[in-house]
Amino acid sequence: MKKHYILLLALITSLVSFGQERMLNGGFESWDDPTTPTSYSKAENTEQESTEVHSGTYAAKHTGGTRDIAQTVPVNGGTTYTISMWYKVDANFGDGTDARIWSNWKAGSTNLTDDAADLKGPNNAYLDNNSNVWTQYSVTLTAPATADALYFEVRTYGSAVVYYDDFSVFEEAVANPSLGIGSPSSGDFVEGPDVNVEVSVQNFIVDNGIGDGHISYSVDGGQAIMKYDTTPINLTGLTNGEHTIEIELVDNSNASLSPAITASVTFTTFETQSLPYTETFDYTAGEALGDQDAWTNYFSGDDVIVQEGNLTYANLSGSGNSITFAGNGTDPVVDYTPTSSGKIYASFMLKITALDASAVNGYFAVLRTSDGDYASRLWISPTGESTYRIGISNGGSLEQINAPSTDYSIGDTIFVVFNYDIDNDTVNAWINNGSTSEPTPEITEASGSTENTFSQLLIRQDSTTETPDLVLDELRIGTSWSDVVPAALSVDSTSLSSFSMYPNPTKSDFVNIASSGTGTIEAQVFDILGKRVINAVVNNNRLNVSSLNTGVYVVKLTQDNNTSTKKLIIQ
Repeated sequence: MKKHYILLLALITSLVSFGQERMLNGGFESWDDPTTPTSYSKAENTEQESTEVHSGTYAAKHTGGTRDIAQTVPVNGGTTYTISMWYKVDANFGDGTDARIWSNWKAGSTNLTDDAADLKGPNNAYLDNNSNVWTQYSVTLTAPATADALYFEVRTYGSAVVYYDDFSVFEEAVANPSLGIGSPSSGDFVEGPDVNVEVSVQNFIVDNGIGDGHISYSVDGGQAIMKYDTTPINLTGLTNGEHTIEIELVDNSNASLSPAITASVTFTTFETQSLPYTETFDYTAGEALGDQDAWTNYFSGDDVIVQEGNLTYANLSGSGNSITFAGNGTDPVVDYTPTSSGKIYASFMLKITALDASAVNGYFAVLRTSDGDYASRLWISPTGESTYRIGISNGGSLEQINAPSTDYSIGDTIFVVFNYDIDNDTVNAWINNGSTSEPTPEITEASGSTENTFSQLLIRQDSTTETPDLVLDELRIGTSWSDVVPAALSVDSTSLSSFSMYPNPTKSDFVNIASSGTGTIEAQVFDILGKRVINAVVNNNRLNVSSLNTGVYVVKLTQDNNTSTKKLIIQ
């Protein structure tokens, strides 16, 4: 599977509003007359003061009695404000209750809070005696959701003399809610069927009924699901293929925010196959290989197609179906157990059915690393209008081909093994070699890369000139020669002078075996994967095959130091 190793790309929607001052004439620099500061709704017994000021030219002064200064400041519900003022009192502060804040949040004409409870706390609305020193009082609060104003008032009693300056109701800079998806990223290939989707939420409290709201998500256009925390979203049981998750921040009534805060990502899931892996392409003829559970398509274009029928090479016959492809199109990939030491092999039967008139070298099968490197490539190198050779490379150009004296023709079925030796960093290939143990490679090339981990086999459709019409059958992937070279190919084929096996095909529990020899006949039966399924002595010229399922098998018989092989079909 082509995993896209892409750096995190979060999908974030974020707007920032800048803080602003809401109180008018907070510095008392503008006066309608010496007793009335501009923009204040109340200024009882207030005097313009030009000597005792905190900043600027003027302050406000209260001297004895009951005196008020007040302004109704517009606010936005749910928004945070810093409310502050500077004050200075003289020694005539009485019992400490002579100056206080008298304010509340409002919605229209309705008071939402009791006096100064939100600003100074219950029963603690009084300003402290500051021994004739300018002192700041400041508090940061969030307005109630329904508030549209703050009524801010200071009041002086008794004989105290108090100076006020630099009032402020400052709306703090607020970052609007944002939503991001950390992983997977769009276009990623992710091992399934279970996938965790990491979510990032900022400036929004996700909770069940007591926060700002929660998360709503849906998969592949399905029903919306509510989530009340920011832990990863656990998607389970996904089918292999492309999926889209859409995520949104909603309020506590499940309604969209204004503007809506959304994010989405589309990714593709795949499954990993255990090694050794055998692919018989036992799928419905006419279907795309990339639509099968073990395979995933990369890129777009014409599909690699499952076709009815099989190839046969020597004693090896395919089962299930085969695949055919040509020209350019999708590149189906199968993922297998990651392998980072030893060797990784692949084998298959191959038949070229047509070459383009302008055919050139092109690679069509790849052992691919987890980092996406096409580290071992298998090539077709045309040598004539209807002949070709097999080549290998570690990079994007053909480096080594099989012996010049060996050309293969259109219509030939050949058996190909290629590998990557991870420990020694070499690419190797063998053609039509069914030896019992691994022989010296027919083609080899040193690789320039090191410390590879292999996890994928890719079938490549490049172009009309580079990818001929071909059929591929009985794909095997493994970590040893014996994993990918069936036992049927490594059986000697010395013929007995008189040998017969009947009935063949058979529906019976027995087959008859006759020979002109007189010695004991030993029989070994192998399935199409090369696994020995029967090892027996033939008694009375009959071999018991009742344990075999319907299918094709290879029978190896030994008598008097001679051996012979025969295909057996169980119906």
